[in-house]
Amino acid sequence: MSVDAWLTVCVIALCFGLLTFTRYAPDIVMAGAVSILLLSGVLSTKEALAGFANEGMITVAVLYVVVTGLKETGGIAWIVQSVLGRPSSVNNGLIRLMSPVMAISAFLNNTPVVAMFIPAVQEWAKRNQLSVSKFMIPLTYGASVGGMCTLIGTSTNLIVNGMLVSQTNMPSLHFFDLAWVGVPCALIAMIYIVMVHKWLLPERRPVFSQFGDARQYTVEMMVDAESPLINKSIEQAGLRQLPGMFLIEIDRGDQLLPAVSPQELLQANDRLVFAGVVDSVVDLQRIRGLSPATDQVFKLNSSRRNRCLIEAVVSNSCPLVGKSIREGRFRNVYNAAVIAVARNGEQIKRKLGDIVLAPGDTLLLEAHPSFLEHRRNSRDFFLISRLHDSQPLCHEKAPLAVLIMLGMIVVASFEWLSMLQAALLAAGLMLMTRCTSGRVARRGVDWQVLVVVAASFGLGIALDRTGVAKIVAENLIGLAHNDPLLALALVYVATAIFTELVTNNAAAILMFSIALATAHKLDVSFMPFVITVMIAASASFATPIGYQTNLMVQGPGGYHFADFMKIGIPLSALIGSVTMLIVPIVWPF
Repeated sequence: MSVDAWLTVCVIALCFGLLTFTRYAPDIVMAGAVSILLLSGVLSTKEALAGFANEGMITVAVLYVVVTGLKETGGIAWIVQSVLGRPSSVNNGLIRLMSPVMAISAFLNNTPVVAMFIPAVQEWAKRNQLSVSKFMIPLTYGASVGGMCTLIGTSTNLIVNGMLVSQTNMPSLHFFDLAWVGVPCALIAMIYIVMVHKWLLPERRPVFSQFGDARQYTVEMMVDAESPLINKSIEQAGLRQLPGMFLIEIDRGDQLLPAVSPQELLQANDRLVFAGVVDSVVDLQRIRGLSPATDQVFKLNSSRRNRCLIEAVVSNSCPLVGKSIREGRFRNVYNAAVIAVARNGEQIKRKLGDIVLAPGDTLLLEAHPSFLEHRRNSRDFFLISRLHDSQPLCHEKAPLAVLIMLGMIVVASFEWLSMLQAALLAAGLMLMTRCTSGRVARRGVDWQVLVVVAASFGLGIALDRTGVAKIVAENLIGLAHNDPLLALALVYVATAIFTELVTNNAAAILMFSIALATAHKLDVSFMPFVITVMIAASASFATPIGYQTNLMVQGPGGYHFADFMKIGIPLSALIGSVTMLIVPIVWPF
């Protein structure tokens, strides 16, 4: 190999070592690796930056904007209730998640499916007090194996099928031809994950659930007159599953229900009194059909979409100390509405407006963000801080946001527009219809993921340009001698390795010609080799950088690089074994 080839191998080995055994940020490591190859002359500037102009990377960025529209309108909650339901255990939750994801991914591009489900799974896991890290890797793996089942399941299948038609005399594969091997692989993958998640998937919970002394807020919510929660039980409404939140009582006109049964049916204008941590208070504010029991939020000067939640600690010099919130006319004085009150972990048994303020009380306020600037140095409060992602949701636009997303999927599926064009159109409609704002959309983009995706393209180009990829692949194939089955296994191994190092499409393109040449040399049918390349190129389980959906779930799941290796390497071997058993039977040599 050349000097450039050896340098590329060393840089990629160093990159993998740092990602596996250290806590350095993936975007810093990947960008550093590409920078070394650029400065050493292995890559040109155009090649090093090619990933930033790649259509797939830009599509991922635009999809983040589409997802913010779903989040800001409460469309995510609809997906949770309609598709995922309520799991009885982690095993049941994995089946509830992976089954629809695999089915949808068989007909739709994996990236929008995973982008749509990430925030839904986060909310679903939180609502059911499950660790989100148990579900993010199964989400991306489910999308990958689902894509193996049909010809349009992944772009890789379509690319390889196109090469098959153009470079041989074979007709195109039929829509469900891959199902012979794809469906068994998908079922085996789900069974494997359900069986081993206890040992191979980490359990990482949100910070607030790890401590018992979190601030306990008292908050009152009202069931709206036309709420979809009316005539639903407390349990059906999802008000029993909020972590760190307890329903104290229901005030129903002249009737007070102090010990609320999970089967109690909600009625219009019920006043619900809760005690719990701030994260769950924010969740309450986002449930469709519930609104703050105080009417003060509707009398503020600014629109609710332009407000946020702010925590403020009352000082001993505050002029409202010793007065109730209503008596002190808090809204008139500060142009902010008190949503909840926390006092030394105590349960305050009074209606919100009747609570008498004391020094040290922590107030949860709904106000315009300018409240922070105007009151930051005020002597009335010891501390003021804003809660992120706490804007009230625009529930009335949820059907529109879901419709835009479904339209994007339909348009892209029938190839009326490319995936990027469909995503750009959907993102534009989300902004134009005010399902999300420009400020929220910009904040919703995960720039770390985008940098890693873009940098991985540069590393893939370096492997191809220096000849490393071809040398390694040909040496692997050379080990097979004259055994077709062993050659087929080595094609799978080589493709699986390269799909972890470069993109799945690049790995498939690289290995297709090598697999075809191997079949001709052995004088056997090349169809088993073509199908094997398709399956192996989609079997990107061992690293987060192998496929963009793996990168997308790494942050939300709180995963380390090694987490993918622990559960992904055995799964890749398992999928390979199933492929070796089925492919030679359905497509004989």
